Amino acid sequence: MKNIIGTFIKHPILGNVILLTIFLFGYFGFKSLKTTFFPQIPSRTIIVQAAYPGASPEEIEEAIVLKIEDNLKGVTGIERTTSVSNENFCQIIVAVLTGYDIDVVLQDVKNAVNKVSSFPVGMERLTIYKLEMRNFAIDFVIHGDTDLRTLKTYARRVERDLLAFDGISKVSLSGFPDEEIEISFREDDLRAYGLTFQEVTNAVKKANVKMTGGKIKGEKEELLIRANVKGYYANELENHVIKSTRDGTIIRLKDVADISDRWSENPNRVYYNGKLAVQVTLQNLNEEDLFEMTKTVKEYIEKFNGKYEEVQASVVRDGSEIIQERIDILSSNGILGLILVLLFLSLTLNPRLAFWVAIAIPASFAGMFMVGPAYGLTINVMSLMAMILVIFFV
Repeated sequence: MKNIIGTFIKHPILGNVILLTIFLFGYFGFKSLKTTFFPQIPSRTIIVQAAYPGASPEEIEEAIVLKIEDNLKGVTGIERTTSVSNENFCQIIVAVLTGYDIDVVLQDVKNAVNKVSSFPVGMERLTIYKLEMRNFAIDFVIHGDTDLRTLKTYARRVERDLLAFDGISKVSLSGFPDEEIEISFREDDLRAYGLTFQEVTNAVKKANVKMTGGKIKGEKEELLIRANVKGYYANELENHVIKSTRDGTIIRLKDVADISDRWSENPNRVYYNGKLAVQVTLQNLNEEDLFEMTKTVKEYIEKFNGKYEEVQASVVRDGSEIIQERIDILSSNGILGLILVLLFLSLTLNPRLAFWVAIAIPASFAGMFMVGPAYGLTINVMSLMAMILVIFFV
């Protein structure tokens, strides 16, 4: 220690150069730090999802879940698997051991699941992905003197617009239940046409499809055959053919039933100033910056409000404001602490010596910002609170 101190006494310029280097690289390190609401947490979870329409939880457990879990037992890097089976749907959660590359384990899980060759015929395509950690960014609502369906239409438009921006990848909507198509059969009409409830139900299922029918190869071209007659609204189902008789009479769905669009019975609603609204929530991933995202969203909201009069967008919660408040507290406390250290040390020490002692506070923070990015440091509520506590105890 004496030799180190002696070296800096003999070469005072060396100490100044090192101090300036710390401040310089600390500044660039600080500028490279990303802003998140909470600290970055690497993902250690893989999700396997499957849909099997019309199946009970027991059927899904036996036909899908158990087969997948059996094949996952030999995969390296898996800590445990848990599953949830519901009607028409199942989800398998795979926890990855610490120290294993989740991308490698993800590929191994996909290979293991693909080896299962005895899935039920009616099962839809499997979805396998790693669960990405998301941080809250900003909430805003779409509101106005209009009905919920119109608000939802504007919200879908806002969702598409926001996802088109760089640095925004997670947008979710809430405040409205799922839409349903209600088909109410008229019993008298069913009897008049000699139809049963099951016959009409089967006809609707067969007619309302979207599927691939194979390929036709020619000498110069190849044609893909697709059946795309799936209806998503009531008026698209009205003309589905239920039955055609030998005399040429065509019985359509609207001839035996009343079809209407409606909301599901889930009481999912959002109100803003006592009126119905749709909430738009944005989350940022580890590689996305909170400040840049919220700035982009606020600029978009300003343009949106200037473009439309029927509806307006209002920010409800902004994660960047919470971060900015803590940054302001850290800055004000840091400046105040530096002044107090200079003041009290100057009472007992030479003012010049007091200055060099006080400069150790910003130099320590600059050193942290210099090495922080290499260890995944971000500006978030937890790291800012730690910095504030350091300033307080200094």
